[in-house]
Amino acid sequence: MSSSLSRRTFLALAGTVPFALRGSAAGTTVPVGLELYSVRDALQKDLMGTVRAVAQAGYKLVEFYSPYYSWTTDQAKDVRKLLDDLDIKCLSTHNGPQAISADGMAKAVELNQIIGSKYIIVASAGKTSGADGWKTFAGTLATAAEKLREHKMATGFHNHQIEWKPLEGGERPMDILAKNTPKDVVLQFDAGTAI
Repeated sequence: MSSSLSRRTFLALAGTVPFALRGSAAGTTVPVGLELYSVRDALQKDLMGTVRAVAQAGYKLVEFYSPYYSWTTDQAKDVRKLLDDLDIKCLSTHNGPQAISADGMAKAVELNQIIGSKYIIVASAGKTSGADGWKTFAGTLATAAEKLREHKMATGFHNHQIEWKPLEGGERPMDILAKNTPKDVVLQFDAGTAI
């Protein structure tokens, strides 16, 4: 007997897996988080209300995405108060390359420290081509990692589909990043885009 699931049904079911695992681990609780990019439209209209709704839905962790980078420190403090009041945490942020650039890192560090985030995850390598381009980007991540260590923070990379496609020599960009970055550079696995 063959059964097929639509992509939508598969993703809906896959979304319940973390909650099922959370309750099944003997004596332990695995916190479930949400990348807030998935509710970006609501977040743009009502940041605080959306974060409250996410917490009410049972999420214990959130990851803010790149618009947070335009916050003032006062806005970040307001968000941190809300997170604390809701008893949820932000352990990482989803960023553009500017967040780990020489000119942009100080602001990213300040905002991430205020909201409690330890990981500045880059969601795009920018215009990168060929193995040499990916090696250069790996060097950028390694340099950022070195600078972030003094703040007890780290950087990382969030994949999309392109990082899994072999380049001219057969090597995939994710392999290049893994080989050319220190072990404390997080390679955040986006299963949806990898599939």
